[in-house]
Amino acid sequence: MIRLLLVDDQMIIRQGLRSLLESQADFQIVGEAENGEKAITYIKTHYQTIQQPDIILMDIRMPIMDGVAATQAISQNFPDINILVLTTFDDDEYVSQAMRYGAKGYLLKDTPLQQLANAIRSVIEGYTQMGPGLLEKIFTPSPQVIPEKLPQEIEELTPREREVLRLIASGASNKEIANSLYITERTVKNHVTSILSNLGLRDRTQAAILANSFLHLLGD
Repeated sequence: MIRLLLVDDQMIIRQGLRSLLESQADFQIVGEAENGEKAITYIKTHYQTIQQPDIILMDIRMPIMDGVAATQAISQNFPDINILVLTTFDDDEYVSQAMRYGAKGYLLKDTPLQQLANAIRSVIEGYTQMGPGLLEKIFTPSPQVIPEKLPQEIEELTPREREVLRLIASGASNKEIANSLYITERTVKNHVTSILSNLGLRDRTQAAILANSFLHLLGD
C-alpha cells in the first residue's frame, strides 16, 4: 500500500485529488495539509507510524509556507519521504527549485489519473518523473472514477454558473461561452468571478481541473 499526503491550499482541489486517487487499490490517503508548515507538522506527528506518508503530492504556491520551502525542509529532515510536485503553473523557476531541493519530479494537476498513478508508483520505485511539458494543459477527466455527487460548493452555484463552469472545463473562452449561452461577455466575466469566489479558487485553470473531476454531474 502506498500512503499519500495531499498538500494544497485549496480544499476543493484536495477533494478532487482524493476522489481520483482513492480509486486505486494500492493507494491510501493518510492525510491532507493546506500549506507546507502544516505538512511538516503532520510528518513530525506521524513519522515512523502507520500514518507516515510514503509520498507527498505537493502544491507549489501556498500561503504561510510554499511548496518549494516545504520540499527543502522535508527533504533535509525526512529524506525517506518522497515528494512529487503537482502544479497548475507554467513557472519553470519554482519547479526547478523544488527539484534542486529534493522533489522527485513534477506533473500538472490535471494529468489524467492513470498517468498520475503510474508516476506515483515510479517515484516509489526510485525513478524521477517529469511532466510532458508545463505549457500543455490536459483537461481529460478519468473514465475510471465517477464521483456520485457534486461537492456542496458546486451544488450551491446557480444553474447558469454551473453551465459556465462546464464550458470552462471544455477550454472555452469567454467569447465562446457567451456565444454558446447567448449572453454577453461581460455577463460571462461576472459569472466566472462569482464561480472563483464561491469555490475559493485562484483562476480558470483550477476551475477547469475541478470541473473535470465532476464533469458528468454538470450536465450536457
